[in-house]
Amino acid sequence: MTIILYYIPLSPPARAVLMTAEILGIDIEKREVDLSSGEHLSEEYRTLNPQHTVPTLVDGETVIWDSHAIIAYLVRKYGKNDSLYPKDYSIRALVDQRLHFEGSVVFISVRQIVRSMFFKGCKSISEEHRLNAYEALDFLDKFLKGKKFAAGDNLTLADISLVSSISSLNVIIPIDRQKFTNVARWFDEVSALPFYKANVEGLNDFKVFMTGLMS
Repeated sequence: MTIILYYIPLSPPARAVLMTAEILGIDIEKREVDLSSGEHLSEEYRTLNPQHTVPTLVDGETVIWDSHAIIAYLVRKYGKNDSLYPKDYSIRALVDQRLHFEGSVVFISVRQIVRSMFFKGCKSISEEHRLNAYEALDFLDKFLKGKKFAAGDNLTLADISLVSSISSLNVIIPIDRQKFTNVARWFDEVSALPFYKANVEGLNDFKVFMTGLMS
């Protein structure tokens, strides 16, 4: 049965799903949602996802939205082992914490900047939004102290989700490599892994999009 992903390429959450699928070796049919024409508000799409957000995954009778829920589902159903989302309670709790941090702090810092430019026509980043981004990077830098990856010595869903947003934030506010040394080292290591290629096309779209907003 075909797994379908409704998405937009420049979306960090959507790219996290694509990277997870790449690691797991899952073939996914990608269906791009045209937000500019209001496709996400159509009756058909809202029947699938009443919240009308992207990404949305359809796997047979299963329909899931929110990237964190999607990637956890994919690993539990299609993963050959639990390395990306360990069953150990303590490790999984740490992975979950990092996932919540990505969604509620890192991604939000990106979204705040994008929304201010897209909806309000701002051409520069406000001091408040810049400080929020620096705070997110500072927290992550502390989380990574003494750790190879976000939740320990092994790659997990936390890294996949985080790198989708951090790579996007890096487009807007380049990582200060002297101040956030742990983040810089982690970002270089994760972005060099084979699965990261699934992030590149959408990230390039995001770069073009942001260039247009900031010019």
